[in-house]
Amino acid sequence: MKRSAVVVLFLVLILAFPLAGGPGPQGPAKKKVPCKASLAECPDEGCGTDFDANLNRRKNIRSDDQAAAVRTLAWMKKLDDPENFQEGDTREELAALGEGQKITVAAYLLVARPEPDGESCNCGLKTPAETDNHLVLVTRTTVNKFPMPADSHDKPANQAASYSRELRSFTAEFTPRVRLEHPNFTREKMQPLVNATPKKALLVRVTGLLLFDSEHFLNNHLVRVNNWEIHPVLKMEFCTTGETCKANSDEGWKSIEDAA
Repeated sequence: MKRSAVVVLFLVLILAFPLAGGPGPQGPAKKKVPCKASLAECPDEGCGTDFDANLNRRKNIRSDDQAAAVRTLAWMKKLDDPENFQEGDTREELAALGEGQKITVAAYLLVARPEPDGESCNCGLKTPAETDNHLVLVTRTTVNKFPMPADSHDKPANQAASYSRELRSFTAEFTPRVRLEHPNFTREKMQPLVNATPKKALLVRVTGLLLFDSEHFLNNHLVRVNNWEIHPVLKMEFCTTGETCKANSDEGWKSIEDAA
């Protein structure tokens, strides 16, 4: 009788523990809660429990008056990684390597992605207006070598080609603070233009600031060429004549801010 009582008590404890929120498959997952109620209340260094304030300040720059230098993705590929940088360090070593330069790059945009989870630079906010858009950029060579048919996003057989494209990609970012002055800096404006191209790759001219994404360099590595980004994007143009536009000429380019 005593043995039966012990068994019953053991089963009750096993069933009750997950329901109380303890470890186990039935326990409720913790939800990330924004640390500020709105972007207007979010400081440039962001907030949260685990973040690099200096990196966030770079991400949250709104404008820059320096003249932009015309560069290429091939030039970005040759930028060096830091040798001594640690999370939270001042960014002098990164500035010496190129961070903060204003550049203009012509490239092919494959996709404009929403940010699914709140980032510390945006205080964990998650609305489309208060989050980044990740722009995947590649060279002409990548587009021609790994062409994507019109229905590529619906066919698992083409996932390998899509992944191969991204392995050769660079990142640019629309940020919510820049978007306050440039309301068309959204995936809703960019992605339909990409989807309308035969190769699912839109020729764009991107102007913005070089940023070394030290967070992904040190911790959460991403699929791309390196950790140098154009972040934030300060100007975005797309080619209206297919693939004939040149980075150093204004002919054929149209600002996304003038798009319908």
